[in-house]
Amino acid sequence: MFYKFARAIIRPIIYLLFRPKIEGLENFPMDGKIILYSNHISALDPVLIGCVIPRQIFFMAKMELFRNPILAAIIRGLGAFPVKRGTADLSAIKHSLKVLKEGKVFGIFPEGTRSKTGTLQAFSHGIASIAHKSKANIIPVAIIGNYKPFKPITVRIGKPINFSEYFEKRSNTEMLEKMADKMGQALNSLLNYR
Repeated sequence: MFYKFARAIIRPIIYLLFRPKIEGLENFPMDGKIILYSNHISALDPVLIGCVIPRQIFFMAKMELFRNPILAAIIRGLGAFPVKRGTADLSAIKHSLKVLKEGKVFGIFPEGTRSKTGTLQAFSHGIASIAHKSKANIIPVAIIGNYKPFKPITVRIGKPINFSEYFEKRSNTEMLEKMADKMGQALNSLLNYR
């Protein structure tokens, strides 16, 4: 309820200020479990993506955002949950798998932090592990541009990545590296598509 209310207020403001140009929305399934992953250029990224995608997204967010009780209450109300960066946070992984088991959309920025240069950074294996365990649809989303008021920013939604060849196998470090690399390549091609 709070998510719909907040989105109804924030969405017109985001569209007025940043005029998002949306490409590939037809690639985003309107039901079923989905891992949405994106490059990370600004603290506004989850807000922008949440305004563009018609389904609620449950984002993994850095633990530091939950230290302020008021901010924590707001972002929890929007569906975000904390992760301790730089560790294999089992609680965050379990929560993301629960979101996916319930057929919802789990959102993550697999670079782990914002990119100051806009260049895509290496992905952690965590996203590949969650993808392998959940067998969810995996959708890359590229944010192209910057958040200058009244200058359009592009949100490009890719086609689901087919990992069926990996889903049937036991996971190991090499496989997770290959999956993370494939995800990085898919996002990179969206970022560089002209």
